[in-house]
Amino acid sequence: MMRRSIAAVGTVLLSAVFAVPLSAQRLQPKVEVTTPDYQFRYSYPPKAAAIPALAAYFEGERTRARASFVKGAADGRREATQDGRSFIAYEMSVVWDVVTDTPRLLSLSGWFYGFTGGAHGNAGTDSLLWDKQRGERIKPVAVFTTPEALWAAIKTPYCRALNAERATRRGSQARIAPNDPFNDCPPLKDLTLLLGSSNRKTIDRIGLIADQYVAGPYVEGPYEITLPVTPAVIAAVKPGYRAGFAVGR
Repeated sequence: MMRRSIAAVGTVLLSAVFAVPLSAQRLQPKVEVTTPDYQFRYSYPPKAAAIPALAAYFEGERTRARASFVKGAADGRREATQDGRSFIAYEMSVVWDVVTDTPRLLSLSGWFYGFTGGAHGNAGTDSLLWDKQRGERIKPVAVFTTPEALWAAIKTPYCRALNAERATRRGSQARIAPNDPFNDCPPLKDLTLLLGSSNRKTIDRIGLIADQYVAGPYVEGPYEITLPVTPAVIAAVKPGYRAGFAVGR
């Protein structure tokens, strides 16, 4: 199953939007609302709230996601009532955290969980960077010359580390058939890419998250692998960003 981004949650649930201009709202980095129909949580960190353009982005995303979710929960209750079924309250949680904050880049990770009925909810991850020098929000892969160049630099150590973690989790009880796709190494496009730092000065770590169903069945949960930045990785970084990277240990 392909990874689902946080931005896609509102689209999946519904497409309604609250038409409230950001200028008329107070910043609310943490929102929690519980009603008989739903539980909604959304938070982003103070460091993001301190950057007006980034705060505006999160406020807008939360507004759209909440509007979609609230309407979806109302529709779900109405349909359950019409069908004579019990209605189980919907749930949506979105949490953004700081991965690292270097002089050039603020690196953020996002986690979401949604339940709209069924056997269990769905969870996933996302990521973004705030480029302080350019004053813009970008995806982590955008600091590299191409996704293919980055993948060429990290594929072998990533796949090796992923298979080692799979073996640990599955142990002797593994029941994955030899030709099962859950034995394959997922491509970069199906992973959440995180840029991290051990010293808050330079990017010297790369995190790769395979959400549930990407590298293994649901019961195995997500797989998170951290790799050190290597000279090969730095060679794949765009020249304008290389000064902010360093070889990791």
